[in-house]
Amino acid sequence: MSFDMQEVKESLIESVPQLEEMLDSLIQEASHHMSEASRQTWLQNAQGIAYLGKGQQIVISYLEAVPQVVSQVEDEILDDVLETVMKLSSVTSGEVVALTLDSLPLVAERTGDIDLLRQYLALIYQLGSKTPRGLRPMLGIIDDLMSKLTVSGLRRWAQWGAQAHARNFQAQMDYFGLQSEDSKAVFQQQRKGSLFIDFHRPINFYLRAFWARDFFIRPAASDFDDFKPFYENMAMHLPDALNDLGDIKGAELYRAMAAHMASHLMYTSAAISMEQLNPQQMFFIELIEDARVEYNAIKQFPGLKKLWMKVAKAGMEAAELPENTTAYRLEQLAFALMDKEYPFDDEPLTMVVDQFHDQVEDNLENEKWSWDLGMTLYNVLNQAMSKWESLTDISRMRFPYRDDNRLVWASDEWGEMDGTGAGHQETVRKHVSVMEMVNEIDSELQDVDHDEVWVLNSEFFPYEDNGVSFNDMEGVDPVSDPVHYHEWDYRVQLNRPNWVTLYEHRAKKGDPELYDRILEQNKGIAHRIKQIVDKLQAVGLQRIRRIEDGDELDLNACVEAITALRMGQEPDPRITMKNVIRSREVSVVILLDLSESTNEYVTGEDKTVLEVTQEAAILVSHAINGIGDQFAVHGFSSDGRHDVQYTRFKQFEEPFDADVHAKLAGMQGGLSTRMGAAMRHAGAYLERQSSKQKLLLVITDGEPADIDEKDSQYLKQDAKKAVEELQTKGVYSYCLTIDQFADKYVQQIFGQNRYAIVDNVLRLPEKLPTLFANLTT
Repeated sequence: MSFDMQEVKESLIESVPQLEEMLDSLIQEASHHMSEASRQTWLQNAQGIAYLGKGQQIVISYLEAVPQVVSQVEDEILDDVLETVMKLSSVTSGEVVALTLDSLPLVAERTGDIDLLRQYLALIYQLGSKTPRGLRPMLGIIDDLMSKLTVSGLRRWAQWGAQAHARNFQAQMDYFGLQSEDSKAVFQQQRKGSLFIDFHRPINFYLRAFWARDFFIRPAASDFDDFKPFYENMAMHLPDALNDLGDIKGAELYRAMAAHMASHLMYTSAAISMEQLNPQQMFFIELIEDARVEYNAIKQFPGLKKLWMKVAKAGMEAAELPENTTAYRLEQLAFALMDKEYPFDDEPLTMVVDQFHDQVEDNLENEKWSWDLGMTLYNVLNQAMSKWESLTDISRMRFPYRDDNRLVWASDEWGEMDGTGAGHQETVRKHVSVMEMVNEIDSELQDVDHDEVWVLNSEFFPYEDNGVSFNDMEGVDPVSDPVHYHEWDYRVQLNRPNWVTLYEHRAKKGDPELYDRILEQNKGIAHRIKQIVDKLQAVGLQRIRRIEDGDELDLNACVEAITALRMGQEPDPRITMKNVIRSREVSVVILLDLSESTNEYVTGEDKTVLEVTQEAAILVSHAINGIGDQFAVHGFSSDGRHDVQYTRFKQFEEPFDADVHAKLAGMQGGLSTRMGAAMRHAGAYLERQSSKQKLLLVITDGEPADIDEKDSQYLKQDAKKAVEELQTKGVYSYCLTIDQFADKYVQQIFGQNRYAIVDNVLRLPEKLPTLFANLTT
């Protein structure tokens, strides 16, 4: 069902007349924070809320609050908000629901995390079901509550009151209004010394001062005793609140935690394999790896040792471990690993400390060394103890600032971070002689693993060839050596070096007659193309008349000037002319999106999007070839960041002949759309051209997306960065899209007036040549 903006607006105004004067401004404000699709969902949800019959204020509160919430967290929260409103409306009044909606922007700002906001929504519904009379007073003071409590603390405070005053309505109202003594007492118990939201920006600035880069940091609910910071989904997760640790304030604890986790990210290049390791062995390897990354950080920033030692000693004093326990001995060992001068005479552990300090300079970037030394430590303790202690006992050694070390071990997280990919092996190309090729082909042990490709400089035919070579009969499609490109990560505002791997594939050939058939079927467009060609083609020597500083007199202009003088008028001084050589210096790459979506049929037609794209590419190539400009036709698709597939149907130096016609006829669609890498590769070809004007014309049917990236903004932001990079190199990028809902993201990527949206897909072949003419005149 299509979305009719005007119809939805009229429906909302009919339900809530007060919106007539404010709805347009609300929609305009929402456009700053929400995509077109999100705005449609937002308005449709508001329409559904209006049908509840819970009053007009609830609709107004929803329309005002949600865009502010989305600006703080992801737009995925839209469904959660609607669900909560629907459920809450069945257990309480519309006024309380409106108050709940009014509270959401504040809570979103104080949490800054979609998961914590979902916890808050769940709590509100739970309270509405159990103690509806307490909701109104609680929402009336929510700003004060959220300035001092985390969501977890708010939940514990609210649940205590709901249970204690389940049947006393007046007591409920006093408790949730923070009026009763027991309410204030429980509130004080749940207060934490430092809230993450108050230190988020200072922590980011602190880390940026060290490593000159941003880190993506998010809060995590830390309402259980054994919580440790962790790294997940490309973000550092720190506790949403911290109590002081002795004399150590929460701000210092946050700095110590963030700096330690950042050290892992900065000084670790690969994950450590956890194969055939038991939990105790992993614990000791983590202990050494923590020391290795901290040694790197302290070497570069000596002041970090003072911070970490201070926090670690405060944690040791708070834990009060008996000196005869293994946990205490390991705590002392960790101090000795951090500081070579720390007094430590615990045999045989001193051997491990000495080995660490003797070898660490040679292994600053060697995670395997941490594995070896960690296993040495495990074996030393295993031999020294008659009975092995449980992991629970030895892990009581708590350095309060250290994370849970999930980043140390091989996992999906490293699959996302590793620029080269685990186990990735580049294809080896080996040039061989004819006899080597013959022997390999005849061998029964022929290797079909294409990690190695044999190259023969000439075509190889069997004895009974019938004109068909071995390569055509049994060979595989040739693939280029890998090309690596960086990719922009907007979350940390840095390029990921060598993050994407691109391979060029040889274009498959189709029916070359398709070219003539398309020209025949589009005679009207072909005629307009001829007019474009006549207008734009290089015309050689041209005479420019009526100028003031030409090379020779323009007789016609001279006659007119003399006539004007005799008539007593001021003559036109432009009475000369000159001859100039006119030539176009234009190079263009037509970059086609060949993702799986191009195989879908155009609505109501018997043509696929790929066939229409193919038709448009042939017609615009016909036009450019007639003009005489240098041009190339390339296509791309992707199967994750390790396999961006790039095809050149026509190269700049290649004539537009039957061979190219066959390649254009053979294009196929499949896989995904990693646009940024493909644009950088196309830009690399354009940079080699000597033309003054360089144009990258991208033709696509949807937004950038790939199977290995769930963040909808990530690839859009990378494509936007690619456009900016190409602009600095003199390459002008323009996008022609057939996605009718592209107005939001395509402008975000390419910029204003640098894109066109074709509403009717079938008009793409007609629009493209004209668009090219307008862009290059």
